Amino acid sequence: MTRVPTYSAAQVRAAEAPLLAAGVPLMRRAAHALAELVVERAPDGLLVLAGAGDNGGDALFAAAELAAGGTRVDIVRVHERVHEQAFAAAVDAGASVIPTADPTLGSHGLVVDGILGIGARGGLRGAAREVVERLLPSRPAVVAVDLPSGLDPDTGDADDVVLPAATTVTFGAVKHGLTVGSGPRLAGGILLVDLGLELENPVGRATIAGVRQG
Repeated sequence: MTRVPTYSAAQVRAAEAPLLAAGVPLMRRAAHALAELVVERAPDGLLVLAGAGDNGGDALFAAAELAAGGTRVDIVRVHERVHEQAFAAAVDAGASVIPTADPTLGSHGLVVDGILGIGARGGLRGAAREVVERLLPSRPAVVAVDLPSGLDPDTGDADDVVLPAATTVTFGAVKHGLTVGSGPRLAGGILLVDLGLELENPVGRATIAGVRQG
């Protein structure tokens, strides 16, 4: 266990900005770290829930790496818009795309939750909410990408339609919402992927499962 500072979503975005402007491939680095962790937990395949934002891109680039390595990967697009480069990479690597109403939902040994990230506020909507409502009764093992989708990154607020994670792989810094409100109940064990962000003035501190370099 490791004691680390926690930060707001705005602080993390501000720290990411100069690296992104300099062309640092933060998404690819995050995705690689995510794939390394997921492959340890999904020897028999997994389901990726891909949303429209950067978290969906992280999940899809990780899916591409996993599929290229021989892991069976199914993808559900819960939004008509996804990160197209990452989606194409995953499909080209051998991942399968299944519809939101596919009868096999709930049968996967592991679910990667890449629906919403720190830019989202409020609960899940539309197809994403319907898919999560279908998955909840089966209580799948879940790896959340950055934070469980539907959990507020600052306050830890959440409604009842959130997939509780066994593990949350959070990038750059631990978001404060993972540690307050519903965060501790929904996040599971928190693994921080250190992306070299320069951050100061933390909001709080938390004990997490560990830190990996990304």
